[in-house]
Amino acid sequence: MDWVGYELHPGTPRGGLPLVAHLADPAAVLEYVKSFAAGFGLRDLRAPDRLVSTRRALAAAQYAREAGKLEAFRAAAFDAYWREGRDLDRDEELADVARAVGLDPAAALAAADEPGALACVDAARRAAREAGVGGVPTFDFSAGPGARPVARIVGCQPYEVLAEAARRAGARRRAER
Repeated sequence: MDWVGYELHPGTPRGGLPLVAHLADPAAVLEYVKSFAAGFGLRDLRAPDRLVSTRRALAAAQYAREAGKLEAFRAAAFDAYWREGRDLDRDEELADVARAVGLDPAAALAAADEPGALACVDAARRAAREAGVGGVPTFDFSAGPGARPVARIVGCQPYEVLAEAARRAGARRRAER
């Protein structure tokens, strides 16, 4: 499995936008997200009050990938954003996430603005668009690398939906192995 970050709202400026500029009823959407998360045991979700630009955080994630710390960075960034309500477009917040996973904060901030890393963010968005990805998360389930996906699941879906897609792609429960 490979995680590829996707800049869902590339036109979002630094500093973000009020949610109402993007969502007709932000309170209802955020209440749904909180309810969905609670179904997975995440009861401490702090919904963001702004739509923030993820461009720099995704570029910093590329640095984390190259340093062998993508999983830890990704988990810390998601927690910072969704559980702590932190704005990952701000230097101090992004530096804190990098520091928390053992990355050099100055190098992570440099990567966040480095043209090559930002080009990777743009390339990932283009590749996703060409593959028909229009939402996050998107999971493509296939029988293996290079195989055509047998199922695509988009958005926050119940565990059972993901498990069924994995089963159709040939995955077996651990107890069955």
